[in-house]
Amino acid sequence: MLKANDLIVQRPEGLYCPAGDFYIDPWRPVSRAVITHAHADHARRGHAHYLAASAARGVMRARLGDVALQCLDYGQSIVHHGVSLSLHPAGHVLGSAQVRLEHRGQVWVVSGDYKTSCDPTCTPFEPVRCDVFITESTFGLPIYRWHSDDVLFGQINAWWSANAAQGRVSVLMAYSLGKAQRLLKGLDPAIAPILVHPAVEAINQVYRDGAVALPATGPLPQSSAAAKAAALGGALVLCPPNALTPALLRRLGDVSTAFASGWMQLRGARRRAAYDRGFALSDHADWPGLHSAIAATGAQRVIVTHGSVAVMVRHLLERGLQAQAFQTQYGGEPVDETEPQEPGA
Repeated sequence: MLKANDLIVQRPEGLYCPAGDFYIDPWRPVSRAVITHAHADHARRGHAHYLAASAARGVMRARLGDVALQCLDYGQSIVHHGVSLSLHPAGHVLGSAQVRLEHRGQVWVVSGDYKTSCDPTCTPFEPVRCDVFITESTFGLPIYRWHSDDVLFGQINAWWSANAAQGRVSVLMAYSLGKAQRLLKGLDPAIAPILVHPAVEAINQVYRDGAVALPATGPLPQSSAAAKAAALGGALVLCPPNALTPALLRRLGDVSTAFASGWMQLRGARRRAAYDRGFALSDHADWPGLHSAIAATGAQRVIVTHGSVAVMVRHLLERGLQAQAFQTQYGGEPVDETEPQEPGA
C-alpha cells in the first residue's frame, strides 16, 4: 500500500518525510527531528535540531537540557523544502502536538500520542482534516472505555479518604510527566497533605511556570526520622513506579499502594502488579476516542502505529478505510517513562 509519493515513510531511524528531509519522533540520532511530545520514547537525546510546540518548551528543556530547540505556536505554519508544517493540540500532555504536513496537494497528520477526553492540564485534542492520518493504538481494543473524571476521581479520593481515616499513608504511583499533574488536578487537597517525589516536583514546576494551576504539595521526607517527625499518617504520596523502593515503604510506615494507568482496566494486570488498588486513568484515547478522532479527520487512509495494531487495522478495513501499519519503537503507556516498554508490559 506504500506509494512512491508518500509524505511519511519508515526508515531505521524512525518516521521520515522524504520531501522535507526531516523525521518525526525518531528513535535514532538524526539531523532534524520534529517532536510531538516530551515523553522519553518520543523525545530522545542525540538529534542535531529539534522542533516542538511552544507549550512544550519547558518540558522539553526539563527532559533534554540545552538542545538546539525551535518552537512553533499551535497553528503556526512554516515551510521547509516545500513542505508546509504546522503543529496542533494532541491533548496528551503539556505541549503535545499533532504534526500536519502539506505538500503537492496531499495533507498528512502524524498524531503522536493523543487523548480526546477532558484534561485541564493541557490543551484539548483538536481534530485536523487530512488525507492520511497516522494514529497510535495503545488502547485499541473494545474493552478499553474510560470512566468520566468525576467517577474516577471520586474513586481515588474515596480510597485516600478511607486510608486517611485510619492514619495510613496512600501511595499513588503514576509517571511524572502528564499523569501526575492530571492526578493533582483531580485530588481533593482538603483530605490531607499531598507529598510528591522530586521527579514529580520537577515537572510540576514546569507546569506551574506554564500557568497550569496545581494544588500545594510538599516534599517527601528523606529519612525515617524525618518521616516520623512529619506525622505522615493520612498523607498522599505521589511518585513514579520506579521510585517505590522497599526503603521508601519502610520510611513511610503503614501504607496502601495504588497505580494509575490505563492498564488497570484489566483485572489480570491489577493482580500481577500487586498493588492494593488500580485506577484506570490514561493519557491515551480509549477505543471510542480513537475511532471518533479518526472519523473527525475525514481521512480515507489510516496508518496505525504502536499498540493493538492488528486489531485496529482489521477494524478500519472492515469500515471501508485504507488501513496499514508502521512498525515503530514507541512504548505506548509505559509503567515507568524512563524505561519505555511495549504495550502489555
